[in-house]
Formats: sequence, structure tokens, C-alpha cells
Amino acid sequence: MTVVSAKRGRKRRISPVQIRKARQEDARAASELLFESAPDMYERFSGGRERALATLRRAFEEPGTLASLEVVWLAELDGRIAAAMAAFPVAEAADRSSAYLRLALRGTPFWRWPGTLRLYTAGGRASPKPREKSLYIDSLATDPALRRRGAAQALLAEAEREARARSLPAVTLDTTMNNDGARALYAGAGFDEVAYRAPTRRLPGFVALVKSVGQ
Repeated sequence: MTVVSAKRGRKRRISPVQIRKARQEDARAASELLFESAPDMYERFSGGRERALATLRRAFEEPGTLASLEVVWLAELDGRIAAAMAAFPVAEAADRSSAYLRLALRGTPFWRWPGTLRLYTAGGRASPKPREKSLYIDSLATDPALRRRGAAQALLAEAEREARARSLPAVTLDTTMNNDGARALYAGAGFDEVAYRAPTRRLPGFVALVKSVGQ
């Protein structure tokens, strides 16, 4: 477990942010936070909020997906789960994405499959290609009640440590172009914006970010 400090308010009260890998009993809390990283996309992909959350919970419990327990880290504040991050080497992205798609289809009415597959294909084309040989952050979200207390920053720092441990020279991620708060967070953490994809009829615009890490 990693412990860092977060500062809050004018009195600069120091409270510890504890970072740890997710556990089986975190399935509900972790899946709900991962959902908040891109609620519109998850709902469109699965056909509604409840179906999307159910898919994320199954993905958390099944190895080899974008949201599996083995790739999720949690940040805790005051004994509460404050933020969640799913991250893995870019080399694993295609297999994990395909596994998540198969899982989602199993929980989706067959008549929705064509739309789900179209969105999956469009998303793959619209998202900027992440840098090879990097750790890719697929999802990062903070509980709204616990924002601005350092949880997200602590998870980004943990991603850097994980990249170094795996001898990967960079951390990469992407977000929507209109997500000003996320872009400011990543800029403040030292990420550079390196690629942009314009909005399409079905999808928002995306921006890719990267941060080199020392070995």
C-alpha cells in the first residue's frame, strides 16, 4: 500500500491518501467509480446505466478485461474509497478490449448487438492510438464528494510507479476534448497533449496525453 499526503482548505489540513490494489470485495464500489469515468459511453455501449454497471461488475470479477480486478487500483481517503483507476500495458489493450466486448454482448439483448458493435468499431477508430511500450490508463474517476483532495493525483503517481516497475518508459491516456477538468488535471501532473481526434456524428472529440517516466 502506498501512502501520500493530500492538502485541503485554507488550514492546509494533511490527510493521507492510501493507494492499494483492488480486492474482490471492492467490486461494487470500483465498478461504480469506473463507470463515472465515461458514463455516457458506458450507457450507450451496454444500453443503459444498470446494464452498464452489471457489465462492469462482471468484468471486474473476470480476469483479462479492461476492468478486471488485477488492473484496478483504488485511492482511499478517511477510510472511504475515493477514486479508482484501471491501467495496463498497451500491449494488452487489444485483448482486454475484445474480452470486455464479449462480456458486454453476453449481457445485451441480441437485437442491440449491431449497435454495440458499431460503437465499439467507431470508438476504436476515433480514439488516438496510445504510445507503444507504455502503461495505458483506461479509466480514472473520483467520487464527486471527495474531489480536490489529491486522490486522482495519487493514482496518476501510482501509474508512473507501475510503469517503472514494468520497465515501460511512459504513461499514456486519453480523454474527451471537452473535458476541461480532466485536461487540467493531467497537465498539472506533467502530461503532454500529443494527438487530437475531431468529433464525429456518433462520438465526441478525443485528446491523447503522454508522460515520460524515468527508469
